[in-house]
Amino acid sequence: MARDIAGPAGLLARFGGGSRGAAHARVSGRRGRLDRLYLSQLIPALLTVIVGIVTIWSASLTISDANFVSYLAGIALGLAVAVVIWRYDYRALSNMTVALFVLACALFLLPKVPGVGWEAKGMVGWAKVGPIRFQPSEPAKVVTVFLMASAAAQYNGKIETFRDYAKLCATLLVPLVMILSYDLGTGLIIFVIGAAIIICSGAPRRWVIATIALIVGGAVFVVITSMIDGLPHILKEYQLKRLTVFMDPASDTSDDGYNLLQAKIAVGSGGFFGKGVGNATQAAGGFLPEAHTDFVFALFAEEFGFLGSIVLLGLFAWMIFSTVLLAMRMESTFSKLVLVGCVAMWTFQVLENVGMCIGMMPITGIPLPFVSYGSSSMITQLASVGVVQSVWRHRQKAA
Repeated sequence: MARDIAGPAGLLARFGGGSRGAAHARVSGRRGRLDRLYLSQLIPALLTVIVGIVTIWSASLTISDANFVSYLAGIALGLAVAVVIWRYDYRALSNMTVALFVLACALFLLPKVPGVGWEAKGMVGWAKVGPIRFQPSEPAKVVTVFLMASAAAQYNGKIETFRDYAKLCATLLVPLVMILSYDLGTGLIIFVIGAAIIICSGAPRRWVIATIALIVGGAVFVVITSMIDGLPHILKEYQLKRLTVFMDPASDTSDDGYNLLQAKIAVGSGGFFGKGVGNATQAAGGFLPEAHTDFVFALFAEEFGFLGSIVLLGLFAWMIFSTVLLAMRMESTFSKLVLVGCVAMWTFQVLENVGMCIGMMPITGIPLPFVSYGSSSMITQLASVGVVQSVWRHRQKAA
């Protein structure tokens, strides 16, 4: 009789234990999947994308070029690319310097290929393959991150000879010259990415300082010669005008000077709380040029004010510093340098785009990451998020 009672009780205990075990397994499974995501970087990145969706939807109400459906399509494709990169083991690229170099150069040269190069709004940095139009320089940013990280990682955090340092600089110089021939803004981003990786790869400080001095001197020489008649003008007229407008906004009130003035009016008119979604009168009235692309931060500031701008910049800071913290935790030199390249790209683009909207930086046409309208830019920025997530997912293998 005792066995009859114990039997069902034992079965019930085993049944209940099995249910609890299954529930625990499901919870553990969810935790396991979440462990493969670096939420400290992913959350602010996705929140910034949501900010972009709201901003571009607002812009689409009054700006015909701001096709909201196309914007959403760019986000969808970018997320798909990010997932593919997240699942891919990025370490396979650590020894592919030559292949990455060829790919970067090919992307930068693509707009110059007859029958492929395509001009949009006076800009020649586009390529058209069938019905697909894109900016090859955008994906080339991520390729440059891997190229420079791969080239620099072989020194294991310390460059001992000047020959190696010069070789590393030359690896960056070749694609840099290619992009500077037609796109100064993207060229600056490529330079910052490469320079940050070289500096963090263990280059001696005296060599870095000497290189910076040489670059500054060369830049001054280019600007001066471009301003003097009879001397070679390396800078195009519109590029030179943007620099003069930055130094003296009142020198040109018809073109770039006008753009800067309207951007500053839009930012200032937002006040502390902003005018609200859809109430950006500067953009709606056609006063603010390229409100959905180059000057999207001015549009956002007008609608959401100083408070909204601080929140947006806080999201960028959260994303950037979380990536820095991850880089500090990695033991692999290649992993560290890949993250450094992503951080450099985001930081410079945010500072430049926001800075040019408030008159603190020259106008260069650099988009605001995750916010500005443009599928090529959005896909690239989301791909860089996938890169960080891939580093996190494979962190134990890379350590």
